[in-house]
Amino acid sequence: MPTHLRKHRKKRGHRTVGYGRIGQHRKHPAGRGNAGGQHHHRIMMDKYHPGYFGKVGMRYFHKTKNQFFCPTINLDKLWTLVPEEAREQATADKAPVIDCIAKGIFKVLGKGVLPDKPVVVKAKFFSKLAEKKIKEAGGECVLSA
Repeated sequence: MPTHLRKHRKKRGHRTVGYGRIGQHRKHPAGRGNAGGQHHHRIMMDKYHPGYFGKVGMRYFHKTKNQFFCPTINLDKLWTLVPEEAREQATADKAPVIDCIAKGIFKVLGKGVLPDKPVVVKAKFFSKLAEKKIKEAGGECVLSA
């Protein structure tokens, strides 16, 4: 915006420039940033940001993320790990083997529906529902480390 259109042009010559005779325009009268959250801004913090202050839970010293690494896949995406031909050629005697661990997936979860084709699934972990649905489809769950 050009300078001659700014509101401040109208305020020239008026000493307090709209900020009043008593308080005037001081630098940071309430403190900078989040200052005063437990003091003079407490009502605002309690009203709009409940739970901002304090702690919750236990501390975990030197937490290494490796032992919690567990990528998952749902049953509705399970068949994407093998080629389309394997799905068409699947029969009761010749079920395709889906090795989840080789694809970098450790746990199989039970969301979605499986086609009525038998399949052998290898993984480190299975949820109860996933195991139930795979067995209902005529497949098998193989636990491997």
